[in-house]
Amino acid sequence: MKLNRRAMIALAAAATAAMTPALAQEATTTEAAAPVVKDFSLGSPDAKVKLVEYASFTCPHCANFHATTFKDLKKDYIDTGKVHFTLREVYFDRYGLWAALIARCGGEMKYFGIHDMLFDQQQDWAASENPQEVVEKLKTIGRAAGLEDAAMDACLNDTANAEALIKQFQTNFEADGVEGTPTLFINGTKHGNMAYEDLKAIIEAELAKE
Repeated sequence: MKLNRRAMIALAAAATAAMTPALAQEATTTEAAAPVVKDFSLGSPDAKVKLVEYASFTCPHCANFHATTFKDLKKDYIDTGKVHFTLREVYFDRYGLWAALIARCGGEMKYFGIHDMLFDQQQDWAASENPQEVVEKLKTIGRAAGLEDAAMDACLNDTANAEALIKQFQTNFEADGVEGTPTLFINGTKHGNMAYEDLKAIIEAELAKE
């Protein structure tokens, strides 16, 4: 999925602006410092190959990448300690932001399990034009991962956290020159979407370096 930078910033900013009406609740406000946002990772931090993926939970190309390429990548390289994988979320729209808030709501232990369900069920939860229906379907995914409704409501209405996520997203994609999803960085070198065999060849070349 491709957008120019200006459009991405506008859509991301609109995502938080539209949060409260969709959830029909009061968003939380705080005078405290902005929340610290972290990216979630899989694999050994000591792995020779560091792979960062920029992805949106509402991007069909990202869902396809995770249904095909990512599963083999995880089995062959992440789970074997050869690749350290980090996901950086991209927010094209408010639905993608809400999905990220649900994924993050369970913390590091549940993040990638919810991440998998979000991509596997993307055509279901992201297809509706009714924001309330989208929120309910996202909460259904959260419940399947063991999250309580009260916790999810709090996460979805945490405006300070949502704004911190968007700020980090804007900073990262500007710094890295990201213009679409999925975008991959393999040991710092940018690559576009690709088939598993092509990704495997790049990883193997990196592993072979002295």
